[in-house]
Amino acid sequence: MDRRSFMSVGLAAGAGVVSMGQTVKAQPAGKESYKLKYAPHFGMFKAHAGEDPIDQLKFMADEGFTAMEDNGMMGRSKDMQEKIAREMSRLGMTMGVFVAYGEFGKPSFVHRSKEIREMLVTKMKEAVELSKRVNATWTTLVPGQFDSRMEWDYQTANVIENFKWCAEVCEPSGLIMVMEPLNAWRDHPGLFLTKIPQAYQICRAVGSPSCKILDDLYHQQVTEGNLIPNLDTAWEEIAYFQVGDNPGRNEPTTGEINFKNIFRHIHQKGFKGVIGMEHGNSKPGKEGEQAVIQAYRSCDDF
Repeated sequence: MDRRSFMSVGLAAGAGVVSMGQTVKAQPAGKESYKLKYAPHFGMFKAHAGEDPIDQLKFMADEGFTAMEDNGMMGRSKDMQEKIAREMSRLGMTMGVFVAYGEFGKPSFVHRSKEIREMLVTKMKEAVELSKRVNATWTTLVPGQFDSRMEWDYQTANVIENFKWCAEVCEPSGLIMVMEPLNAWRDHPGLFLTKIPQAYQICRAVGSPSCKILDDLYHQQVTEGNLIPNLDTAWEEIAYFQVGDNPGRNEPTTGEINFKNIFRHIHQKGFKGVIGMEHGNSKPGKEGEQAVIQAYRSCDDF
């Protein structure tokens, strides 16, 4: 599934219930909150809630979700941004990530130039202002493609330097950039940042509280597996998670990842942040949306 579709529109509806030995318990959607802050996105429950974002937020909260993420928040009108923020505050929901910069088609961060630096600084200033408006703590950055004509270590050094410039913009406000490694052979060929150890190296070199890792477990299952050992080793630099099962990039229990064990592990480590539900629904309509809810109830039951 093309990640860029997550940045512009809601995902196709649907959900499955059994996968690889994981059985989703058939239970009514509970009103109690989940143990972890799972964050749906707009469009995930529109068969139940309709097209209006505010009604969708109310449905999420009624089903026990205490967070919401919106990759495309920067593209919404200021009026809608403020409406969303007010309603989330009223509902006691945490704002998850929005995308500040996501380049998929060309090298950017890997180059050292005044033009790229100025572009990135401008983007981050805009992200800081938006974060204040919508009460956001995290913003996603995808640092573009690698340059096949440049030595890899030079590219890494340039990425580190560019993140340092961006971090200087974010630090005064407390906004945290979360760099996201993505799989580069199935969904996004040619991207520079693909692995958790690579992101860890960059974060350690940048050395800023505003530069951390978004560990998307779907992408990392495709790229490298070893999900729990990698998140343990990189733990101090991970600020955010996203999930989607593999194959298919749909809700937990539809693929091979044992999310119940992973969620238990993350919870036991004391994670208080957000886990973005950046995936599709494996079946359409209300039935599929209920299956998504049941999947999270099952995996959160530990």
